Amino acid sequence: MGKDIAINGDSAVALAWKQIDPDVCAAYPITPQTIIVERFAEYVADGEVSTEFVCVESEHSALTLCVTSSSAGARTFTATASQGLAYMWEMLPIAASMRVPLMMAVANRAVSGPIDIHNDHGDVMSARDCGWISIFAENVQEAYDMSIIAPRIAEHHDVQLPVLVNLDGFILTHAIERITALEEDVVKKFVGEFKPLYPLLDVKHPISHNLMDGPLFYFPHKYQMVLAMNKVPKIAKDVFGEFEKISGRKYNIVEQYRCEDAECIAIVLGSAFGTMKEAIDQMRKEGKKVGVAMPRIFRPWPVEELAKLMKGKKAVIVMDKHLSVGAYGPMFPEVVAAALEDERMPKMYNYIYGLGGADTMVSDFISIFKDVEAGKGKRVNYLGVKE
Repeated sequence: MGKDIAINGDSAVALAWKQIDPDVCAAYPITPQTIIVERFAEYVADGEVSTEFVCVESEHSALTLCVTSSSAGARTFTATASQGLAYMWEMLPIAASMRVPLMMAVANRAVSGPIDIHNDHGDVMSARDCGWISIFAENVQEAYDMSIIAPRIAEHHDVQLPVLVNLDGFILTHAIERITALEEDVVKKFVGEFKPLYPLLDVKHPISHNLMDGPLFYFPHKYQMVLAMNKVPKIAKDVFGEFEKISGRKYNIVEQYRCEDAECIAIVLGSAFGTMKEAIDQMRKEGKKVGVAMPRIFRPWPVEELAKLMKGKKAVIVMDKHLSVGAYGPMFPEVVAAALEDERMPKMYNYIYGLGGADTMVSDFISIFKDVEAGKGKRVNYLGVKE
């Protein structure tokens, strides 16, 4: 199964990349992602991988190069954070519409302004509708594991879409945790050889990418992406199952903790899932029937899994680490839409928290459940802010 090592989240992602040995990596440094590409560049310089590493002048150039590289039939990886992802934005929907299955690690960080280098989910949420698969990690082990799993999902010939692997900035990227790494030959066998469906530089089967569509073809083109995205859940379940066999670690589309008999549940993303588990354990000791869940895969949105999870619950608390100014947190309306699958909807509460890296303690999460139980929760709440 491999050996235990102490490693931070960024280095764990770089280790997974090393074991996969992609054909091309192009990236530009930005806090808190920089360690990923620094460490991977060391592997390249030391001859431990055969990857063509390209130092570009900007994040926009990085993703542009990655799109062309992947189109040409090369397994391609990149990484970024915050303003870097924002600078890539023009190329995000292009990458998805060109159906290039490249992999990007995102060290989630607040988006300016004001300038803030700490963690929230403003970067990935701003990119959520661009057509990329989006996967979240709770801890360093999962950041490593998801980096190995992601290419298998993205490169499946029924999918062929790019994928984001999200790990919370500093909380995971710079935190040293113990993980169990797999042996390199096991990882290589699991991920397999990259077999592109339509390589651009195949002279025997020449094709064109990213041409002008116009109204007659643009909509059908986008709908093809919808159909591909709809196939992700089943493929992801199969890949999760295969990964469990080689690692002993089980993953689900939506992770659940003590939700079976819970009357009130919270839904969170990323590292807060672990903090919320401790809050749940403490409240369970007081006899409170509470639970917490995390959508492992955020795109495609896991409607069926969440609808099943919320069925029969009295209340659902949606924790958003980003806000849509003038509306709700970005995850809240989607959770509500999933709850509509049941005729008897639970009471729905939205809590905005942790923006710009604001500390959120176990005690804060406990107070949320107590407020909801006491009827003090509003439709939208801003945790830690004087309203």
